[in-house]
Amino acid sequence: MSQIETKNKVQTNIFLKEPTLFKLIYINDNQTSHEFVIHTLVDIFNYTEATAENLTLNVHETGSAVVAVMPYEIAEQKGIEVTLLARANGYPLQVKIEPEA
Repeated sequence: MSQIETKNKVQTNIFLKEPTLFKLIYINDNQTSHEFVIHTLVDIFNYTEATAENLTLNVHETGSAVVAVMPYEIAEQKGIEVTLLARANGYPLQVKIEPEA
């Protein structure tokens, strides 16, 4: 008796889609110090002092500024870190996350 051996050919089509990016936006207020905003940008986002100072001035002058663009989960985590640090230091700094257009 002979056995019939069957081999299946599997063709895998993997289409990976880049994650949707989100803007993390700092909102200006009259109580959060420039030094604190710079501190968060350096510590949480790893910006240089010079870049952090420029972003801080942009937030102050225009009322808000995009400080980072990243996948949602990372933007959300960084936003939470900034908010918790701000509240722990007595600042009302607000962070907004919105889809990149």
